Amino acid sequence: MYARTFWIQKIENAWRKRSVVWLTGVRRTGKTFLCKSLPDIEYFDCESPRVRRMLEDPEAFLESRGEKRIVLDEIHRLSDPSQILKLAADHFPKLRILATGSSTLGASARFKDTLTGRKVSLKLVPMITTDMADFKRTDLSRRLLHGGLPPFFLADTFPEADLVEWMDAFWAKDIQELFRLERKYSFHKFIELMMARSGSIFEASRYARECEISRPTISNYLAVLEATHVVRVLRPFSGHRPTEIISAPKTYGFDTGFVCYYRNWTTLSPEAMGVLWEHFVINELEARIPQRALHYWRDKRGHEVDLVLPEKDKSVTALECKWSADAFEPDGMKAFRLLHPAGFNIVVCANVKETYHRKMGDLKITFCGLAGLPAIIEKREK
Repeated sequence: MYARTFWIQKIENAWRKRSVVWLTGVRRTGKTFLCKSLPDIEYFDCESPRVRRMLEDPEAFLESRGEKRIVLDEIHRLSDPSQILKLAADHFPKLRILATGSSTLGASARFKDTLTGRKVSLKLVPMITTDMADFKRTDLSRRLLHGGLPPFFLADTFPEADLVEWMDAFWAKDIQELFRLERKYSFHKFIELMMARSGSIFEASRYARECEISRPTISNYLAVLEATHVVRVLRPFSGHRPTEIISAPKTYGFDTGFVCYYRNWTTLSPEAMGVLWEHFVINELEARIPQRALHYWRDKRGHEVDLVLPEKDKSVTALECKWSADAFEPDGMKAFRLLHPAGFNIVVCANVKETYHRKMGDLKITFCGLAGLPAIIEKREK
């Protein structure tokens, strides 16, 4: 039994703030495993008919639990999942509830109340660095190629059949049951193209043409994939200068294993490692600072900064992701700082073990590895 220490601590901290915690994340990211690994927990699977019968009278069910810690797994299988959570938050504050689902609250009509102010939301992302250490498997190449869904990461060979099965289950259980979309072929084609072009600027008209559907339908598909955490959308950062890109978002597939599969990568070149490293850094930041909006920056001359984080003091942190520190070129960051001079400059590199600083022209840049990034971010948070 592996204990995912980072996420267990996250849940414990969330329970100190609210009695109801909503744990979301894509299927097979390890929600059920994590729930069962919590100490002193009583587990209920809402896919079970027996459990659903128990929950037909939610007030009686909650009253019978006393001051326990309980899990309501796959709670979106209930006809009105928000009812029991609202009742628990308002009338049973000593009961600790961890509810799980594959999408955000309010993403489908089944959630009649988003429980604003009554719950803490946590998103379980694919495996981060601490998870790899907990699993005693620290091979980064394996993590990037196989992806971060635990059973796929642990597989001895590339889990191609599992990836195909996952996508079929995603359509049948998440999309059909929660959103009832039609045109399976078009939707699957859209996901395939999104994964193959992961990390690129999103052009709705191009996808509509290739998937043979309307532009509004493509926008709806993107909203569904974002709500179910299968695609991450990064909006551009700008100061509304005429030279900046201000509207076109960039989209990232949620997991490197799916990106590899849809790009037909069975082995990883240095160039592929660089592409996947950027995905892995974004995944780490989503786990560490989920409350912070991530942006990218680009100007009309093609200068770009991978990630931009606006700070409370009106400064802006600029962050580049590089597989090797030697691959970093400062042109994009220099162009960014001409328009937005105040802020911290970071380059996150796979081959940097100890954080160091370097002056490049007028820029002071911090080079760090992923292990050193949390300390830098936490310092900036303060």
